[in-house]
Amino acid sequence: MKSLPFLLVAATAFTTLGAAAQPAGPATCDAKREAIGHDIEMAQSKGQKQRVRGLETALAEVNRNCTDAKLAAEHQRRIRSQERKVAERERDLREAQQKGRASKIADREKKLHEAQAELQQLKGAQ
Repeated sequence: MKSLPFLLVAATAFTTLGAAAQPAGPATCDAKREAIGHDIEMAQSKGQKQRVRGLETALAEVNRNCTDAKLAAEHQRRIRSQERKVAERERDLREAQQKGRASKIADREKKLHEAQAELQQLKGAQ
């Protein structure tokens, strides 16, 4: 039981580092095109012909269908979805606290911290 606070701190630190390492994704169509172009160059330098073809198809799709407004709307949809997930995790934690089971509380706190970190990452990418 004495190690519970240490585990919570360690889990929070690990989750925060993992969330920070994940890319938020391109915020504009131009950034998306640039990222795909970079991936194409990397695949070409490694001789990955199949990957190059797939990336070129993805680039053509972005050129045809991508708009900054669509990207912004999709990003807002992901934020709203993550906010719902955080609220659900908060409810789960409250229920576990009411029941008083330490193992369930620690698990629910970990999941809540993960969801909050992902939400912060999404909000930071606006």
